[in-house]
Amino acid sequence: MAVSDERLNDIINGLHQKSVTKQAIYRNTKATFDRMKEIAQDIVKKLTTRITKKDADVIIEYINISEFEFHVKFSGDLLMFIMHTNIITFPEDYELMRNDYIEEDFRRRFFGHIMAYNFMADTIKYNRMDDPGYLVGRMLINIDRHFVIEGVKQMELPYDRIAQNVINNKTLRLIIESAMVAAVNNDLMGQDVSEIERITLKQKQENVITQPRKLGFQVSSTLTH
Repeated sequence: MAVSDERLNDIINGLHQKSVTKQAIYRNTKATFDRMKEIAQDIVKKLTTRITKKDADVIIEYINISEFEFHVKFSGDLLMFIMHTNIITFPEDYELMRNDYIEEDFRRRFFGHIMAYNFMADTIKYNRMDDPGYLVGRMLINIDRHFVIEGVKQMELPYDRIAQNVINNKTLRLIIESAMVAAVNNDLMGQDVSEIERITLKQKQENVITQPRKLGFQVSSTLTH
């Protein structure tokens, strides 16, 4: 066989292997996201039952946006859960990649990812396009249905060891509940009066006279092996 033909075969085999791997990871991620939707609805239902007994004015709501997005709205907060359809990997020096479990099988170097962002509920209600959202956590899922959580320290989740973390209902519930707790505990801060002494008519008409901000989250980028 000519050298050129060998290279072509190598390219074809490599593409096939990667394609099969990425398709499997996509299916794992989609199945996980679909299960998260079901669990989120159950959490909202149970919280609503318990909270209504204490205060009927407090509303907790599950909102299905699309196949790849759902929201959980509670009090003044809104959590957006978004599944990205692309499969990703990371540079060699990324902490997660310096891991024996990852290095044992090249297919484990690829991940599906689900993001959770915290917005103020009024940001969506009034369509305030300039209001920021804050990353609460990113869930990375591999071909073995193992996962790792990257995100804010406020979530206080022990899921930074991908070799040990297998997706199940209990962990998905804990992830969603922890994201809600982190959002509730992240307070809304008003602006300095000097920042609001002048406004434009456009700001007034668009209901953005003031733009309070959340304190923001402390993002933990360090993962252990």
